[in-house]
Amino acid sequence: MAKIPIKPVLAGYTGEEYADVFDKRAMPKPTTELKVGQLSEEDVRKFFEDGYILVKDVFRKETLEACKAAINEMVEDLAQSLYKAGKITDLCRNSGFPNRLIQLEKQFAGTSILFIKQARLMRAFKDLWTDEVLLNIIEQLIGPDIAGHPVWNLRAKIPRDEATTVPWHQDSGYLDTNSYRVLQPTAWIPFVDTTESNGCLQIMKGGHKSGKVATHQCCHGGTWYVMLEEEEMEKTLGIDVMTDLRTCPVPLGSMLLFNNLIPHRSLNNVSDHIRWSVDLRWQNPHHPYGYYDLKEGVVFRTKDNPNPVVDWDKFEGVDRFQITADAVKDKPQDEKDAEFDTSIQGPWMKKWEIVHMNQHVLKMQSEEKSA
Repeated sequence: MAKIPIKPVLAGYTGEEYADVFDKRAMPKPTTELKVGQLSEEDVRKFFEDGYILVKDVFRKETLEACKAAINEMVEDLAQSLYKAGKITDLCRNSGFPNRLIQLEKQFAGTSILFIKQARLMRAFKDLWTDEVLLNIIEQLIGPDIAGHPVWNLRAKIPRDEATTVPWHQDSGYLDTNSYRVLQPTAWIPFVDTTESNGCLQIMKGGHKSGKVATHQCCHGGTWYVMLEEEEMEKTLGIDVMTDLRTCPVPLGSMLLFNNLIPHRSLNNVSDHIRWSVDLRWQNPHHPYGYYDLKEGVVFRTKDNPNPVVDWDKFEGVDRFQITADAVKDKPQDEKDAEFDTSIQGPWMKKWEIVHMNQHVLKMQSEEKSA
């Protein structure tokens, strides 16, 4: 099948409705025999009707432990970089997985942002993203042709930290408008038990049913995040905030699976430890919409070739944070200190009205003026 040409559009609100792409009308025809780990037809229907589903006990302990080891390695590398540059004086090696980044953050404000920007797709995360059970479940949602989406995120939610507390949004609010008409499922996978106290997600049940992306704004507080007001959700998406809000704690070994139109946010972490999580996305490789034609996805499985050799080299050859910075002409003011720039810019900032200025927005605008 030939790929549909991508024509990125930056205007955020289009008023277009693609409800039939996201609701139960889009359910693939169930197969007579389930593959390993696949959901029941009732659970698949719940995903399309509610916009999300909690899937328990998906991952083996060994899989998650490998991811935690990879996180520890990345934190160590970041600590070494900060130490060698004179940004910190203590590597905090006596602090373990739950709180080492907290101690580093105390020495260099913005360490958690640097971690987000420098996170690498370690082997453990490649194995998680292509896990057989996970792909079998995704196949039930978008069919047998599956690619990894260009946008994946490893998140360290530091306690009481604005930069890691994400406001209400629809995922397509960050993507180009072509993503509004294709289903791109997300799996939100924690590496600790998540509760209200350490910053689990909240979702507006059924908030996808209009098939619309509502008007977002930019940027939230001191962050680079877009935000979606509750009044706008009610007006444009037909949500009743009082009755549709769901709080979604996710046990370790489980995942929250949702679509790219469902409004969601993460709560503030008021615990004494980091809430580590990863969000992974998939799309049909024939409809590679969503990231402004800046980076392609990576094919994991097709109907004709269910076990292809994954071309990780090509996927990793394009640095997402670098290309998004380039797309908005973001250049470090001090090349020598570029490695420790704690601001983030991207094309999503140009989609929506700027209603709040901060270091992220100001840097983007100053670079545009000087270009």
